[in-house]
Amino acid sequence: MIRNDILKSLIPVITDQLVICNIGAPSQELFAMDDQPSNFYMLGTMGLSSSIGFGVALVQEKSVIAIDGDGSILTNMATLATIANNDRDNFILLIIDNGSYGSTGDQPTYAGQKTSLAAVARACGCGNVVECDATKTASALEAAITAKEMTVIVSKCESGNVDVPVIDMNPIMIRERFMLEVQR
Repeated sequence: MIRNDILKSLIPVITDQLVICNIGAPSQELFAMDDQPSNFYMLGTMGLSSSIGFGVALVQEKSVIAIDGDGSILTNMATLATIANNDRDNFILLIIDNGSYGSTGDQPTYAGQKTSLAAVARACGCGNVVECDATKTASALEAAITAKEMTVIVSKCESGNVDVPVIDMNPIMIRERFMLEVQR
């Protein structure tokens, strides 16, 4: 399975949830398959999906799912320490680990080599860390939502992209409609 396959499997689980989606190809793929006002698409800030998602979880009670990639987490590993030290039961971080920088040409990341992002999350103090195969991602996410416990899920998958169009909304439109969903 590649990231796009994982996202497809997540649609029944994440529809109507507050979702912050990683920059580039992941946001474009999610937008193409199931655009929702409750989805916040990252358009220009690599490494901040987890931080923005955590910030949203801090200021309201609804569940928040941040979908991030291994490359983005590697560019902002401090977010794992922040998450661990400020536990929020309504926050789930899903790291889709394809071992590559998928949006820029599938260059390999260290997560595809020796670095285990699940081990890094645990070392930062995250108490509930689940590492799973791509085929188990939807069930791991559903369990995390039901448990209402801050969870970091590291989903291991193959590298690869699909051809999808760019998101045809500007960042202000994305922000405004997402903010209305948070307030709803």
